[in-house]
Amino acid sequence: MQRPDWAPETIDIERPSVARMYDYYLGGSHNFAVDRAAAQAMVAAVPEAPLMAQANRAFLRRAVQFLTAAGVRQFLDIGSGIPTVGNVHEIAQRIAPESRVVYVDVDPVAVAHSREILDGNDRAAVVQEDLRHPGRILAHPDVRGLLDLSEPVAVLIVAVLHFVSDDDRPAELLRTLRSALAPGSWLVLSQASADGRAGDERAEAERVYRNTDNPLWIRSRAELTALFDGFQLVEPGVVWVPQWRPDSPESAEDAERAAFIGGVGRLGG
Repeated sequence: MQRPDWAPETIDIERPSVARMYDYYLGGSHNFAVDRAAAQAMVAAVPEAPLMAQANRAFLRRAVQFLTAAGVRQFLDIGSGIPTVGNVHEIAQRIAPESRVVYVDVDPVAVAHSREILDGNDRAAVVQEDLRHPGRILAHPDVRGLLDLSEPVAVLIVAVLHFVSDDDRPAELLRTLRSALAPGSWLVLSQASADGRAGDERAEAERVYRNTDNPLWIRSRAELTALFDGFQLVEPGVVWVPQWRPDSPESAEDAERAAFIGGVGRLGG
């Protein structure tokens, strides 16, 4: 396979990437045949896969709009993925131009394209790092240089936790992030859930992702709710993402088809 100009030499273009598969679901162009084949296998197993990605992206938009309206001006987007329409800085800075955003992703393609998009925007930056190393994220000079952690920050971890196994201790990772945040900060979480879905469908989805750079780790609503420990959930709590403050009642119909659950919490004090 010929390596395109936009693909860094460090990435394996022969193995599916979950970031590039997600890009494919959203109609992006930064993916390879191997990513498209894996994504198509996922669609064969779970036909709603593109809908899931789109519903999750819409949840991200509504959450950022809610947070910006609530006065948030600092965002830390961990696992931000390959840039597509409706990035956090576009949403927040459209409402409040002074908003500052730091993106974090482990995928070199996502980081390279984020840097290209953010060129000339002194209120946004991107860091190549992994959610599994929250201490390194918090200590990174680009994070410290752009965000004031003594003031409220919204931490966004959207469509990422299903790639973090229980062995990686997600609750501990989130506690490390929470301990660095000022009172009045926010946490936004979403991830894939198998609640109410057939067992064979879940097994097939997990089989597809075992061949990628990040296997799936499905969680229930109760498990995701527990990860908001220390944060006060805002209404309507942890729900199917189309049900979280929908744009219209119609957009929340058949919400369980999105197969993503999510919520927003506020740190008191």
